[in-house]
Amino acid sequence: PKPSLEELLAELDGLCGLDKVKEDVKGLINLVKVRGLRAEAGLPVPPMSLHLVFMGNPGTGKTTVARLLAKIYHAVGVLSKGQLVEVDRSGLVAGFVGQTALKTQEAVDKALGGVLFIDEAYALANQDNANDFGHEAIEVILKNMEDHRKDLIVIVAGYTGRMEQFIHANPGLESRFNKYFYFEDYDGTQLMEIFRSMCKKNGYALSAEGEKFMEQDLQALYDSRDENFGNARDVRNRFEQAVARQADRVSQLEEPTREQLMELKPEDLEEESPAP
Repeated sequence: PKPSLEELLAELDGLCGLDKVKEDVKGLINLVKVRGLRAEAGLPVPPMSLHLVFMGNPGTGKTTVARLLAKIYHAVGVLSKGQLVEVDRSGLVAGFVGQTALKTQEAVDKALGGVLFIDEAYALANQDNANDFGHEAIEVILKNMEDHRKDLIVIVAGYTGRMEQFIHANPGLESRFNKYFYFEDYDGTQLMEIFRSMCKKNGYALSAEGEKFMEQDLQALYDSRDENFGNARDVRNRFEQAVARQADRVSQLEEPTREQLMELKPEDLEEESPAP
């Protein structure tokens, strides 16, 4: 059975952080609902673009929200299927004349009835190379947005500054994408919440010292962040490395208990400093 709108909204609310995005999604749903009611009441329904621009750093939950939105759009009757097809430049652009249009059309065909999610979409507009095939992909997407405006939603995503440049570089994009969702970086407390949920989901538990160590480590990660900061991706890497180090430690024990198999201690969590 397909999930109900209530279940999907509960799932959205369950995501860590993203308060502004959650608010924006709910506003969008209200808009769609009221449009439907106006249509039923025989009132004019002004044209509205439901295509979206997701702006923010990597690892801030953009794909997760896009997947949920595809299902939400399906639940409120905007889309007939509600699947998410995720691509980036390499999934749309080919190396020879004429092939890009075919490749992009293939991706669009898969997405019909659902959402086409284009990550790092600004890579399609290669300003330095006039012969780049990226603009061909953009033209095919714009044409399909027009031809299938009743059953195709396109979400483009990427770093904030670059996405703004990308949208404003093409009048066709500018007229169709006028809703921007901004995904903020997770702070230290939220990164810790994400780490705890990864532990819980995978059957691990932090020792009291491990908890303290991790809180400080993730706060330091946030405080020293630069343009390479990966948000939840950095947390996932730390979790996977900790699991590997814990396995090395626990495999030395004679007959480890259930607790020992689950426990993550500071020595499991501490990243080895790279050799000089």
